[in-house]
Amino acid sequence: MNELLQTVAGPLPVSAVRGPVLAHEHLALDLTRGADRAATLTPGHRAAITEELAALRRQFGLSLVIELTCRGMGRDVAGMARIAADASVAVVAATGWYYEPFHREELSRTSAERLARTLVGEIERGCGGSGIRPGVIGEVGSHGAPPSEPEARTLRAAALAATATGLSVATHAQFGRGGLAQLELLTAAGLLPHRVSIGHQDLLDDPAVHRELAPSGAYIAFDTVGKESYQSDRVRRRLPAGARRTVPRSRPVPRDERAAAAEVSPPGTARAPGRTLPAGGSRKRS
Repeated sequence: MNELLQTVAGPLPVSAVRGPVLAHEHLALDLTRGADRAATLTPGHRAAITEELAALRRQFGLSLVIELTCRGMGRDVAGMARIAADASVAVVAATGWYYEPFHREELSRTSAERLARTLVGEIERGCGGSGIRPGVIGEVGSHGAPPSEPEARTLRAAALAATATGLSVATHAQFGRGGLAQLELLTAAGLLPHRVSIGHQDLLDDPAVHRELAPSGAYIAFDTVGKESYQSDRVRRRLPAGARRTVPRSRPVPRDERAAAAEVSPPGTARAPGRTLPAGGSRKRS
């Protein structure tokens, strides 16, 4: 594990992360290219998001937010930096590409190697001239099993960039599907399994898949806890015993839901004790 985390305010020693970590969050978001026209977090939401994070810091000692809004999702690293400063909570920004409906046209004719160089450029020099460097690659997406050809290229690009820079990869597996194929693609490109968190596995009611993922050393993300419209929390609690040590859990915060969940860190960031945090309504989960 790296001894320093790259946050929107600069490097942060891992030892400074002593409280809970929100492992999958969106503080700025625009998914209007997809089916959910309401999935936006604009500068108009910034004050509410800031107060929510500050309240979690005061009440529960929130230490770190992993912000997984990547390229094509409405990423706003400058906005994240303002939220982090005003809430006094460290925030890690991300890079990568979401799943295919959110890909720009130019991705269709770009090799994985060239895409990886784009990611490495952001990781080393910052996003869009801001100087703010990502500290994680994600949420790199696919929406089927197996991933589409463009999604396979962006996943391979993520793995190549991760191996070149030492960052880890967090994925978006649509409704939990395709996690095994994602892991196969990432590891085939040279990324070690323990540097991978396979996303949204609590939406897949298939313990056999979770048991197959767990021995690989990859993390299995139960990261939509409380989002009952997608999956019952009763089903989520049927967690395979063999996978318990490899599950970062996180709470989606869409609209008016108010469930709570334990929060731990994804691989390649920092490990923090699991703590139960109340859910707010300002952040969103994709």
